[in-house]
Amino acid sequence: MFKELNPDEVTTEWNNSYLFSSREDALEKLGALKNSSEEINETYRPEFEKLSGTALLRYLEAEKEFSRSIDILYTYAYTQLSKNVNEQFFMSLLADTQDLLTEYKKVNAFATVKLTSLNKEEWVRLFSEEPKLEVYRAYLEATYIRFAEHRPVDEAQAVYLAEIENQRMKLETEALSKITNTVTMAGSITLENGEEFSVNSQSYNTLLSTDQSRENRMRCYDKRFYHLINESDSMASLYAEKARLDDLAAGQLNYPDSYEASLYGLYLTKNQVDDMNTVFKERKPVFEAYNEFRRKKLGLETLRPYDLILQLTGQSGKNYTYTAALQEIQKSYSGMDSRFNEIFLKTVTENFIDVYPAPENGKQPGGYCYGLFALKAPALIFMNYNGIISDQKTLTHELGHGINFYLMGNSVDYLYCTGQIYEMEVPSTFNEELFVDYVVENSDKETAVAVLAQHIGEYQNYFTRQPMITEFEYKAHQLCTEKSNENGTVSGTELNALWTALSKEYRSDSVEYYAEDSAEWTYINHIYLTNNYYTFNYAISKAITLALFKQYREAPETFNKNYIAYLSAGSIMPPEEKLKKYFGIEINRQLFEDAMDVVELRIQELDKLENG
Repeated sequence: MFKELNPDEVTTEWNNSYLFSSREDALEKLGALKNSSEEINETYRPEFEKLSGTALLRYLEAEKEFSRSIDILYTYAYTQLSKNVNEQFFMSLLADTQDLLTEYKKVNAFATVKLTSLNKEEWVRLFSEEPKLEVYRAYLEATYIRFAEHRPVDEAQAVYLAEIENQRMKLETEALSKITNTVTMAGSITLENGEEFSVNSQSYNTLLSTDQSRENRMRCYDKRFYHLINESDSMASLYAEKARLDDLAAGQLNYPDSYEASLYGLYLTKNQVDDMNTVFKERKPVFEAYNEFRRKKLGLETLRPYDLILQLTGQSGKNYTYTAALQEIQKSYSGMDSRFNEIFLKTVTENFIDVYPAPENGKQPGGYCYGLFALKAPALIFMNYNGIISDQKTLTHELGHGINFYLMGNSVDYLYCTGQIYEMEVPSTFNEELFVDYVVENSDKETAVAVLAQHIGEYQNYFTRQPMITEFEYKAHQLCTEKSNENGTVSGTELNALWTALSKEYRSDSVEYYAEDSAEWTYINHIYLTNNYYTFNYAISKAITLALFKQYREAPETFNKNYIAYLSAGSIMPPEEKLKKYFGIEINRQLFEDAMDVVELRIQELDKLENG
C-alpha cells in the first residue's frame, strides 16, 4: 500500500532535542569526549608497539564509539549554527568540537602512523590472528592500506597535519560566516513600483527567478554583481591562506598539490576529469537550442545574465506551497521501492527538515542534508524554501540524500556509512529526474514547459558551471602559490580575471555577459570547504544519474532491486567497483558523451512540448 502524506502531519522546523536536550548536556558530552580521547591514547598506545589482531579490533571498536559520539556533537553544533551564524554559544561549541577532533588526531597519531606503515605480510598476520577483523577489511583498506605512500612518517608530522586541518576548518567557518553576513548582503535597490528591496542570498534568487520585470532583475543583478567585486579583495585574502594550507597539507603527504590529493581520495584520475571537462567544453553548443528557446519564450533580442533563471511561466511569481511540493514529490516516488515512501514520510512529519528562510535572523543561505548514521535516524535537512520551481527541486534533491543516508545507516556498520562525493550526489540528482518526469507527464502544458526548461537550465549548470568552479579552484591555487613565491598575495582583481577567463571556455556564446570581470567566485561556499575540489563531483554524479535513469525506464523492477542495494552499501567496496557491480557503469569519456546525448533528447522533448 502506498500511504499518502497527511498534510496535517507535516512539520517545518527542526527539533534537535534527541541530539541533546540542553546546551548544558552538550557541554557535558564535550568534556566526557575529551577524557575519552585521552583514555584511548593511554590504553592502546602501548599495545600498538607490538600490535596484535585482537588489540587492533578493540582499538577499532573504541575509535568507532568515539567517532559516533563526536559526530552527534558536531551535528548538533553545526546544524544549530546554521540556524543563526551569529549565535555565539554554537560558534564556540563548534570551534571547541573542531579543536577536540584536532586533539584526538594528535594524541592518537600513533595509530595512523602504525597502520599505514604495515606491509602485506603484517596485515595477513593480523587478520589471521583475529577473524572478527574481517568485517573491517574494506575499511582498513580504504583508510590505511591504500595510503601507505601518502602517510605521515611519524607522530610529529601527524600532529602537525592535525594542526593544519584545524586551521582549515576554522577558515571554512569564517568564510561561511562572511558569505552569510557580508558577501551576499548587497544592500537595497528601488524596484519599478518604488518599493525598497533588500538584496541578500535568498531574495536575489527569488527575484531573478520570479520577477517578470526585466528592469527589476537588472537592478538586482547589478547591485550584487558590483557588490561582489567590492568584496573580492577581502575574500581573496582568505582564499589565499586556505590555498596555502591546502597545498601545505598535501605536500606533507607526498602529493604534488591538493588537487592530486583530492583525486586520489576520490578514486579518480586527472585524466578522467580532463576527459570530462573536454567533453563538456566541446559539446557546450548543445545548449544553444535551449538558450534560443528561452530567448524566444521571453521575447528578447538577446539574453543577459539576469534572464537565465527566470521561471518560464506566464504566472508571475507563481508560488508552490511547501505541503503541495511534498505531495508532488511523493507522487514522483510511486515507481520506486516502497522504502522510498517510508523514509520520505518519516522525514517530513517528524521534525527532520528546517524549511523556511530567515536571513534577517542569521539563518545560513542554501540547503544541505546531514546524515544521522550514529543514531540510525532520518537525516537532518536544511532548507530555505521560497515556493519557486527550483525550491521543489532542491527539496527532492536533499530528500534523495536523506533516503540514501537512512538506508546506509540501517544497513551497514557505522564505519561504512560514507562514500565519495560523486556517489553521494547520485541519489539526490536521480530524485530530480523522477520529479521532472512526473511533472512533465502530469501537469498542464505551461507548468510542464516551465519545469522542464528549468531542469535543462540546471543541466547547463551541472555540465558547465560546476566543472568550471573546480578548474577555477585548481588554477587559483596555482596563482596563489606563484604570488606567494614572489612574496606577494593574490588580489581580488586577479581572481576575478581568472574566473572570467575560465567562464568564457564553458559558457554560452549566445548570452551577452558583462564586460567587467565577475567576482561570482566570492560567494560559492564549496570553494572554501576543507573538502577541496568539490563541485566537479556534481557533474560526474549527474552523468552517472542519467545512465541510471535510462536503466530505470527500461527495467524498473530490476533497477529498483539494484538501486536499493547500491544506496545501502555505503563504502563496503570502492566506488567504481560498486557502480560496475550493480549497474555495469564506468566513469570514462563515453559516460560524459552519453550524458550530453540525454541533454539533447531533453531539449528535443522541450521543443515538442512547446510546439506539439
